[in-house]
Amino acid sequence: MSAFDNDANSVPRLAERSYQGIRDAARSDHYQNDVAQRHRFRSRLSKSYPIHSDRESDVTTALTLPESGSPLASSWPETPPGADPLPGQLDRWLASRGAELVAVRRHIHAHPELSGQEFETAALVARELAVAGLNPRFLPKGNGVICDIGHGDRVIALRADLDALPLPDGKDVPYRSTVDGVAHACGHDVHTTILLGVGLALAQLAERDELPGRVRLIFQPAEECIPSGAPDVIDAGGLKDVAGIYALHCAPQLPVGLVGVRSGPFTAAADTVEVKLAGPGGHTARPHLTADLIHALGRVIVDVPSLLDRRVDPRAGVSMVWGRVHAGEAYNAIPGEGSIKGTVRVLNRDAWREAPELITKLVQDVVAGTGASAEVIYTRGVPPVINDRMASAIIAGAAGAALGPDRVVEAEISMGGEDFAFYLEQVPGAMIRLGTSTPGSGVKLDIHQSGFDVDERAIGYGVRVMVHTALAALSTPSL
Repeated sequence: MSAFDNDANSVPRLAERSYQGIRDAARSDHYQNDVAQRHRFRSRLSKSYPIHSDRESDVTTALTLPESGSPLASSWPETPPGADPLPGQLDRWLASRGAELVAVRRHIHAHPELSGQEFETAALVARELAVAGLNPRFLPKGNGVICDIGHGDRVIALRADLDALPLPDGKDVPYRSTVDGVAHACGHDVHTTILLGVGLALAQLAERDELPGRVRLIFQPAEECIPSGAPDVIDAGGLKDVAGIYALHCAPQLPVGLVGVRSGPFTAAADTVEVKLAGPGGHTARPHLTADLIHALGRVIVDVPSLLDRRVDPRAGVSMVWGRVHAGEAYNAIPGEGSIKGTVRVLNRDAWREAPELITKLVQDVVAGTGASAEVIYTRGVPPVINDRMASAIIAGAAGAALGPDRVVEAEISMGGEDFAFYLEQVPGAMIRLGTSTPGSGVKLDIHQSGFDVDERAIGYGVRVMVHTALAALSTPSL
């Protein structure tokens, strides 16, 4: 049964959850109240994430809306020169909600949750959508949210991911993580906040019957782990009736106010491969009486990637890199077992599908003459993200309308993995990169680093881009 057929997953049941505030969000008429005050006084974290008293100031600062004129209040960007206005006075409406959305981002940033544990974050999102008059539903596990806005048979989906990384937060900021060893170091707090802002904006249009179709918001858990959360969303009916799907990802390589768009391969498939060798060990003085596992491992490490390069079309973009080697303890003893583990990354979908069988055969062929036995454990990760040509054109045009045509640049291909690819295996769509670095700051930040942070003006730009994208996609029947 899909999430859309199961009323048991709807927001009114939030009141039964431990992390739900006292107020029934679905019945509230006080959406104008400060979101920071809602979460500060009426929400609490789960028992596994206590707030230590010596860090209380961090939490309350993160949840307090700024006074007018403060840096946070000014971090909502003006409508860029050359940009098209949003319909229905949405530019003015979004500007009035800018500081509130930044406060939401800081709240999520201060309360990160690991993959599969995003219950508090999902509750926050569902509560805000319900207060705005929408009808969000939880995924079956309760750690993700799906929400449709508007009416119509044809659906355009927008997706954000919710989970954080098992990294310490090394920043000295008021909204740094309150959870030891967990941080939003990949920008998922920003993705979530942007999609929430998009939902609240589109709800304004839907209220006035000015939304030309149905938009589905997907707040997905578990992007950072294997197995990841996208297949669970699909199994729950997240792509039912969907004609196209779109997403963005924080890109510290780009300055804030720019977006990167690319048709075709965008990120690589990312799999893992482990090779275990075994054979009779012995003294290094008599290697001829052993299966010299160190020598055999060395051959696999060097020869298999080299042979793979010769067996796959170079245009497929295959990269095989070892990251872990373990064999033996004594310097003068040949071990009886050893292992290596690494990643296989592929940009071409067909080459990715053929990779497990080919790599397994190459390993067996290389090891055959050494006297050792080999076991190959190939684990699928995520497919490559391959942006649809028409969907890429739609989001590129929408980004140009939202920010001005000079602020849309060509995105580089990344060899990183992204489980948005699972959606693109089912329906056409595209992902873009959202610039998050502060021009001229001199600070080089990258994702998956404990000090990662963003220029929060990116939230406003991201909301504008995705609202324009949703409207443009709804108006393009050929997608």
